[in-house]
Amino acid sequence: MAKVAKAPAEDMELDFEAFSKLDISKDQLKMLKQIFDSFDLEQKGEISVDMIGQILDMLGHRLTAEELQAIVKEIDEDGNGVMSFEEFAHLAARFLVEEEEDTEAILRELKDAFRLYDKEGLGYIGVDLLRDILRELEPNLTPADLNEMIKEIDTDNSGTVDWEEFKAMMIG
Repeated sequence: MAKVAKAPAEDMELDFEAFSKLDISKDQLKMLKQIFDSFDLEQKGEISVDMIGQILDMLGHRLTAEELQAIVKEIDEDGNGVMSFEEFAHLAARFLVEEEEDTEAILRELKDAFRLYDKEGLGYIGVDLLRDILRELEPNLTPADLNEMIKEIDTDNSGTVDWEEFKAMMIG
């Protein structure tokens, strides 16, 4: 990784072009910069590699000690115990991309499940079928609970559940 002159964090304007190869959005890059800056208390433009585990935790990724050690070794090539924003962004971007791929995979699985229930390909399933599905998922639901859930899921009161309503129900 090319070393970049370190500027104090408050002076560092994000050069989005420099990070274009990371395949993350400008909003994600700004979020990463905010996270980095919150750990760069002395505004030196670098943070301790000891913070990697805590930062990845904030991003929703719990790692084992071995995984964390491997990442630190990879990021801190020169062994100085600190990482620049550039190094941090390259590391964190990998985890952001993984999360997007996971989300896409979950949506594909949900879409496949929806298609199984929408046998005629009409783009919706009836609330009676949804009631059966919910009973299968949670056999202890009372009829009143089921009715309340159906009311919340069938937001347009059409008596059917379309893909968007189904997705919202499954994702929460």
